[in-house]
Amino acid sequence: MKNLEKLFAELATSTLQNQTRRHFLMDCVSKVGGLAMAPLLFGCEPDKTVKTPAGLQLSERDLNPLAPLSPPFVGKAKSIIYLHMAGAPSQLELFDFKPELAKLHNQDCPESLLEGRKFAFIRGVPKMLGPQANFSQHGQSGAWVSDYLPHFSKVVDEVAFLKAMHTDQFNHGPAQLFMQTGSPRLGRPSLGSWVTYGLGTENQNLPGFVVLTSGGKTPDAGKSVWGSGFLPSVYQGVQCRSKGDPVLYLEDPSGMSRDLKKNVISAINQVNKEDFDGFGDPEILARINQYEMAYRMQIEVPEVMNINDEPEHIHELYGTKPGEESFANNCLLARKLVEKGVRVVQLYDWGWDTHGTDKDGSIDMGLRNKCREIDRPMTALLLDLKQRGLLEDTLVVWGGEFGRTPMQENREGKVQGFKGRDHHTDAFTMWVAGGGIRKGSSYGITDDFGFSGIEERTSVHDLHATLLHLMGFDHEKFTYEFQGRPFRLTDVEGELIHSILA
Repeated sequence: MKNLEKLFAELATSTLQNQTRRHFLMDCVSKVGGLAMAPLLFGCEPDKTVKTPAGLQLSERDLNPLAPLSPPFVGKAKSIIYLHMAGAPSQLELFDFKPELAKLHNQDCPESLLEGRKFAFIRGVPKMLGPQANFSQHGQSGAWVSDYLPHFSKVVDEVAFLKAMHTDQFNHGPAQLFMQTGSPRLGRPSLGSWVTYGLGTENQNLPGFVVLTSGGKTPDAGKSVWGSGFLPSVYQGVQCRSKGDPVLYLEDPSGMSRDLKKNVISAINQVNKEDFDGFGDPEILARINQYEMAYRMQIEVPEVMNINDEPEHIHELYGTKPGEESFANNCLLARKLVEKGVRVVQLYDWGWDTHGTDKDGSIDMGLRNKCREIDRPMTALLLDLKQRGLLEDTLVVWGGEFGRTPMQENREGKVQGFKGRDHHTDAFTMWVAGGGIRKGSSYGITDDFGFSGIEERTSVHDLHATLLHLMGFDHEKFTYEFQGRPFRLTDVEGELIHSILA
């Protein structure tokens, strides 16, 4: 009896909700305003068998938003693995060798580098800080790499370096957003969301965009760095874990069979379809697809996220330890995911903010230890992808959100207890490898101190334009209508970096 009364109470509540001003406005927008919004919300070639209440026709893409699509032109790459070092590693200890900076070590910073400049923490006149690592040239390309990365130095001929990257954001959160979404403000879709929106995914049993984190924390900008912004939410990144269950609540409760689960989801989605019939909200379609994706993921995710069955030589190559949360485990998972058809895999490793406030945040000890965590696995990732024939159509991107200063940080005018560098926007290094990239190349030159780019400078928008080009998109034409204007990942900027293209 109580259950019956509860059902009647829920029915009464639902009826009242549908009479509120909010529901009235939703109804008006979906049935009247929807006529004007049809070209923005739905595809150009609709499926005539499915219609909204207002008579709007839905395309096959609306009903299956992750279905694989062909790009506007044939791209060199089919997937992306992006390795983001959250906190910003120092280019001056890794890739940008500056012997002249060593000569100025512990001297007062020249006034010319400080005039008109604003830093996150440096105040007054800091001391110059020479490179804390030993550099040597490697490979046929003669790339300079420090002894912090002994494994990576063996694969430099596979990558293209961007030595004069620059940004306009010097705080972590906005800079990470800018690097991943093309805007320092919240609300824009991430790179992974744009690519998944444009291409869908090859494997309908897995998300098109997967995120893996390590280092104990998520990026300063939070989960917005893999959000879908104004794109349908089905294109946002799905965060998985390398320790414990890869996705929470992946296993069904005791007594729940697959058939019963299927019936439950079918019933839920029937209600969702009735809601869609009433309001025509495209986010309801995303919700339906996410329920169905979750059901399919229960079969495939446990297998693809399990590294225990990998051969011993692969574990040795990557330095993996099954059952732990680590960058090494995530690199191996990234290979497995792209091998299974996932479009974009984003790895975030936290702990690269080397201000010199403590040992872990020092440029000589802390940075060296962080490099030990990534050196072998990121090298293994390139070698493993190459030996499987995957590197030729997979882009691998490495970098942080900005660079570090050639001066030692003197927070609030006081010398730190450990050696560290402040945030720096004018110059930093990134590298790209894989599909369509000119192997063993280097683009961009900084001044003698590594303070500013003086030749071949490249921006965040330039990087995005180049990555989209390699995936088969013209960044100026790849747009999404929102709030009355076409938006794009590169906003109103960005040029191809032709010199690193094969």
